[in-house]
Amino acid sequence: MIQWSRVRQLRDEVGADEFDEVVEIFLEEVQEVLIKLRNDTDRSEIEQNLHFLKGSALSLGFDSFSKLCQDGERNAAAGETDAVDLPAIFTAYDESRSLFQTGLAENLR
Repeated sequence: MIQWSRVRQLRDEVGADEFDEVVEIFLEEVQEVLIKLRNDTDRSEIEQNLHFLKGSALSLGFDSFSKLCQDGERNAAAGETDAVDLPAIFTAYDESRSLFQTGLAENLR
């Protein structure tokens, strides 16, 4: 669910001191876009929002979440917004975030 090698790579790229800030910004921005998705009842911005989430998730190693966002983005691009499983995307994010937060200390020694 989390690609820890990517997380370590990002930490090494930005430095340990900046890594916590990157994580904080990631969590805040993703939460904002998830709220947008929940409120986008006509799904007019779903493709753009899923694209943003996919890229953000990839940068921080949220592998399963990014794949669901990519699948949803493809469906939206094909005009099949009703086929996008938003509840699965929301659940994957919640599970990934929880696993990420509990696994940070263990996986970044």
